[in-house]
Amino acid sequence: MTRVPGAERDRNSGQGFASGKKVKTWKASPQIYPTQLSKATEAALKEAVEFAVREYGERSMPELEAEDKVAIASEKAPTEDPVIQKLRNVYNRIREEYEAFTKAEHNEVVKLGGLHVIGTERHESRRIDNQLRGRAGRQGDPGSTKFFLSLEDNLLRIFGGDRVKNMMDAFRVEEDMPIESGMLTRSLEGAQKKVETYYYDIRKQVFEYDEVMNNQRRAIYAERRRVLEGQDLKEQVIKYAEKTMDDIVEAYINPELPSEEWKLPEMVAKVKEFVYLLSDLEPEQMEDLSMGEIKMFLQEQVRIAYDIKEAQIEQVSAGLMRQAERFFILQQIDTLWREHLQAMDALRESVGLRGYAQQDPLIEYKSEGYEMFLEMMTAIRRNVVYSLFQFQPQIQAPVQATSEVG
Repeated sequence: MTRVPGAERDRNSGQGFASGKKVKTWKASPQIYPTQLSKATEAALKEAVEFAVREYGERSMPELEAEDKVAIASEKAPTEDPVIQKLRNVYNRIREEYEAFTKAEHNEVVKLGGLHVIGTERHESRRIDNQLRGRAGRQGDPGSTKFFLSLEDNLLRIFGGDRVKNMMDAFRVEEDMPIESGMLTRSLEGAQKKVETYYYDIRKQVFEYDEVMNNQRRAIYAERRRVLEGQDLKEQVIKYAEKTMDDIVEAYINPELPSEEWKLPEMVAKVKEFVYLLSDLEPEQMEDLSMGEIKMFLQEQVRIAYDIKEAQIEQVSAGLMRQAERFFILQQIDTLWREHLQAMDALRESVGLRGYAQQDPLIEYKSEGYEMFLEMMTAIRRNVVYSLFQFQPQIQAPVQATSEVG
């Protein structure tokens, strides 16, 4: 093994330990090297390391950066760094000596028949068994595999183990006698197929559950990205306000009932609750309007109210309204999205019991999850509108320094 210059010095000077605790050093176990390097290669390696120390400065480079330099030296990408070039030349020499030794070992293993893989059980997945078999025949090398099974293995115990055991007792098969039967092999493969199908269905179901959340996540992140990029924040808030007015109208007005039975006073009270600037709004103004005309009237009123609110805020500080819009939208998105994630986790745990009622849990999860997502988006929209209209910035008085007369 080649010692890196400086490692022995650190150990002797006590810098390899701190408060009695061993500190990670550049020394490596000699067991990872296949053979001893030649004297000439060791001298070249020592010279390259000393050259790197002179160029980079002793102890001036973090360990991760030094490892990155070594990794670049082991590649073939062109470089102008003289240290990398010198290290690369030494690396190629070391690699040639190691490959010569490992090639001789490889030829000796091939003469002995190659690698023989012994399996102590059959895995639930045929893919794992095939991977083990593949270890014995890499790149055309010879090799063989052998699997030993027990009647107590899960595959045999669950899928026909008693039948095989009864057959062995009937034919008085000794315990150590090998059984090589195509019927047994086919039975095992059939059992593995059943297990693979079972796990595939589980993975597919998990993916479909996750896909519901992924679709919602993409939608909410797209909304959040538009806010962060500042794309038409005012227009976005106005749309929020108009949609909120539509929701209020639909909650208090039933188009199937005569206009005399519409709850106009309650509707106007709810509008004023969201937009205090519409305090002079009266139900009589909408008595002769249809439901669609009421929506258009309230949308126009909320746009006017928002322009008034913006003018009030801008008197305090120019550009403050855009900052307030970004702040309140992001605040509501982040807060309600976290609550929504917790609610969706609770829903996912609870829908599993729907199967006892002959309902598909996945369909129930998709349906209720979609409704919960719409409710969250509605809550975001309404909270932003309410917060912006209630926003009352205060001008902070300048702080005056006082001095004491002693």
